[in-house]
Amino acid sequence: MELWNQTSNDFILLGLFPPNRTGSLLLVLIIFIFFLASLGNSTMIHLIRVDPRLHTPMYILLSQLSLMGLIYISSTVPKMVVNFLSGQKGISFLGCGVQCFFFVTMAGSEGLLLASMAYDRYMAICHPLHYPIRMSKMTCLKLIMGSWMLGITNALPHTFYVLHIPYCRSRAIDHFFCDIPAMMTLACMDTWVYEYMVFVSIVLFLLIPFLGITASYGRVLFAVYHMRSKEGRKKAFTTCSTHLTVVTFYYAPFIYTYLRPKNLRTPQEDKILAVFYTIMTPMLNPIIYSLRNKEVLGAMTRAFPIFSSKKK
Repeated sequence: MELWNQTSNDFILLGLFPPNRTGSLLLVLIIFIFFLASLGNSTMIHLIRVDPRLHTPMYILLSQLSLMGLIYISSTVPKMVVNFLSGQKGISFLGCGVQCFFFVTMAGSEGLLLASMAYDRYMAICHPLHYPIRMSKMTCLKLIMGSWMLGITNALPHTFYVLHIPYCRSRAIDHFFCDIPAMMTLACMDTWVYEYMVFVSIVLFLLIPFLGITASYGRVLFAVYHMRSKEGRKKAFTTCSTHLTVVTFYYAPFIYTYLRPKNLRTPQEDKILAVFYTIMTPMLNPIIYSLRNKEVLGAMTRAFPIFSSKKK
């Protein structure tokens, strides 16, 4: 039988929605979510950049989370929309590699950044006297650079491997972006070694940070419960619950998807779960962090006076 990759190096993305009216309506919803996420994350980055009151480690880390969310959703949704509207499902070999690289980079970097944000809140609430030293701007910068560099370092070998294995079956990827596990099912070689590498990466970049976040917030909530100031307790609890909401939406479907045995996974279920960490979380992050944060709302009224005038 003639190998597929002897005639074409491109892949086919089967997509998320069926090409019918229901699929079109769902696509409109995804487009709306995409613009909402783009606007929300861009606004957060702008507010934190221009408002001196937000030049603290907590908000600097939040601006990086917004940047990652912006890159996350931009690396998957536009191609999915273009393919659906044009009726073409193809994606070039290079384009698939770019998607793989950005997806894996953002997955690892965001997991580590969320852990850094948990550490910031832990130090601020449990060790307030040591906070200015332990979470200085230099420490914050190191955490940010470490998250990005480790994410990129993790993504490079994964991307290199997936683009250099032989594909001798159909090149139709049953997903709406070039997800590496979905691509592994098309390989004409035993990929158990690489599947083990994926498992190790998920443990190092997602499971361990998630366990660390859970432990740190358990300690934080214990400290919050014993606070004497009712106002301080309420503010600290709001901050913790906000961050835990984001963490749950991001980590839970990610870990559930990639740590399950291959024989228990289905392409349709994987695609639905992927919507949470590639599309929903980037949209929810700026909404959750802005609507439940007085400092961000105050910065918005200062940066955009129109909101202040309406409020009056």
